[in-house]
Amino acid sequence: MPPHPPRTSPGRRALLTGAGAALAALALPPAPALAADRPAGPFGRYGSPAARLTGRTLYVHPGGLGDHTSVRAAVDAAAGTGWTLVLAPGTYRETVAVGAARTGMTWIGASGDARDVVVVYDNAAGTPKPDGSGTYGTTGSATVTLQAADFTAHAITFANDFLRSDLPGNPGTQAVAVKAQGDRSAFFHCRFLGHQDTLYADSTSLSAFARQYFAHCYVEGDVDFVFGRATAVFEHCHFRTLARTDLAGAPYGFVFAPSTARANPHGFLASRCRVTSGAPDGFYELARPWVPGSDPTAWPSLVVRESVLGAGVDAVAPYADMRAEHPWQEQRFAEYRNTGRGAAVTVPANRPQLTPAQAATATRAVYLGDWRPAAEVCP
Repeated sequence: MPPHPPRTSPGRRALLTGAGAALAALALPPAPALAADRPAGPFGRYGSPAARLTGRTLYVHPGGLGDHTSVRAAVDAAAGTGWTLVLAPGTYRETVAVGAARTGMTWIGASGDARDVVVVYDNAAGTPKPDGSGTYGTTGSATVTLQAADFTAHAITFANDFLRSDLPGNPGTQAVAVKAQGDRSAFFHCRFLGHQDTLYADSTSLSAFARQYFAHCYVEGDVDFVFGRATAVFEHCHFRTLARTDLAGAPYGFVFAPSTARANPHGFLASRCRVTSGAPDGFYELARPWVPGSDPTAWPSLVVRESVLGAGVDAVAPYADMRAEHPWQEQRFAEYRNTGRGAAVTVPANRPQLTPAQAATATRAVYLGDWRPAAEVCP
């Protein structure tokens, strides 16, 4: 994604250095199915390595009470399909990649509260690689990369705590928390923390229309912090735009930056979500289209429906161009029955609205087709 001016947020990394109370300020309710009657012990209702959830379960504990002390080691050990990783509360500072062969993998935060289980690293696009072969680039900056189909996560925080002040003057400030590429990827009660390009909802190729589902999740950032070409459905999610100190005026950034392939009839759908802001009123725009050099024919698609848009969203001009040759008005952007100060239709030409008939085709069932994500992943 294109660079944005640097910012400084000295307190940001402090929020990500440990799980629990330090993260409580960015609250997401615990998963209801896991919050009550939770047995004592590091793995809660999921037992322990001595009493396994299934025959293909690995337990991860940073203090050595499980099968592995790191998520990466557990993923490497989980060869084949259908593995479940139960993560004990803690902060896992590492990068992790789930390759395409490891289909059907599930990660479960043992406490049921995403604030307790944090997978975090701080690579950015402009961060030099240790071997001197260049920089990581946007894709390589991801803390967690998920290429396998049928991946599910429940009650996990995925974070990238890179700060622009870490690389002063470097334009490579894109820093991805998760890059999800696999078809039928589902996230329940998860958190995605970062600044620029936090959540990369993508696919493995231009012809692969990866379907992804996010329910009751929390996503924060500033520039294009939900972006990519996946067919991604967000339901009951909370998007939070961050305050900034480096810019004199609006816009501070953009929530969505879809890059939907032209052949894909569906892109991003946000339904019954909310957008709040730590920035001044009107300092964020809802979306801008991303037409990447790798796909100059992309036709970005975004529908935001029945959601609450807070005052941080510019109600007069909620959309912007990323490049002049691809104006937002020529993309597939639309809204339906949104509420809140940021949803006020003050300039109708700037707020394309769906008709009820069109809205009937902008639903989870239509976007996800024959895939029905499981409501819960716990036993």
